[in-house]
Amino acid sequence: MARFKLSAFSDEYSPDFERQLEGMAEHEISLIEIRGIGEENISEITSEKAREIKKRLDECGIGLSAIGSPLGKINLSGNLAGHFEMTKRIVETAGILGCGKVRGFSFYGAGDDDKDAVVDAVGKMTDICCDGGTLYCHENEKGIYGDTPEKCLLLKHELGDSLGIVFDPANFIQCGRIPFPVAYEMLADYITYMHIKDSDVYGVVVPAGEGIGRIPETLRALDGRDEEIILTLEPHLRVFRGLSELEGGERSIIGEAYSTSEEAFAAAVTALREIMSSLGLTEIK
Repeated sequence: MARFKLSAFSDEYSPDFERQLEGMAEHEISLIEIRGIGEENISEITSEKAREIKKRLDECGIGLSAIGSPLGKINLSGNLAGHFEMTKRIVETAGILGCGKVRGFSFYGAGDDDKDAVVDAVGKMTDICCDGGTLYCHENEKGIYGDTPEKCLLLKHELGDSLGIVFDPANFIQCGRIPFPVAYEMLADYITYMHIKDSDVYGVVVPAGEGIGRIPETLRALDGRDEEIILTLEPHLRVFRGLSELEGGERSIIGEAYSTSEEAFAAAVTALREIMSSLGLTEIK
């Protein structure tokens, strides 16, 4: 039986970091995947700011499940040297924050013929992360090279233990792929953690269990593992500050069912916990 622990992209609750901390406390979530802090992305903060953030996290009893970085979210023909320098800065930030995982991607504008170039570029970033004591965790964002389960598996086979796998059901749906059982069965042995994000048949993001991502079935399958599993809420149920900058490819289709970010976030948390309760899953806090 697995032990599930919830994390979240707290910037979808509020852009203000103090409000993020308050929101996580309200919803009894003790981990975050840190991404947006006010007007800044986590990749932009100074070492001094990172130390301030670490102090506040410790005071509030909140840890980090991952750094929600934008690494690998540029065109493959772009400034890779500058991107590798950014990787070094993010790894330094992760060290200050005491975080062992960096979420990243595998480049836009890359087709099948670019496999070797993608593997080389992602490999350089994974090497930098490994040298700094962190794990580069690849998310299957739509529009990047690794947006299908087959490409995720290829990258994993090429890069081995230096690459983690983030499983995002909604992103697979938006790429025309079936998250469960197809993508799950291909990647099950390699999933580092899971993003909780569902989508309907039209690609519109909806609360977990309301789409076709078969999140309950996926969680039931994961429950067969005797380990701690991180489930990171990435609601995308309402447009939030910085979303347009985060999406370099085709934009997510986000509905208008919620009047505030706090309301949308609460709906996402409630939907996930209702699924977990119905399945009798163990949540640790």
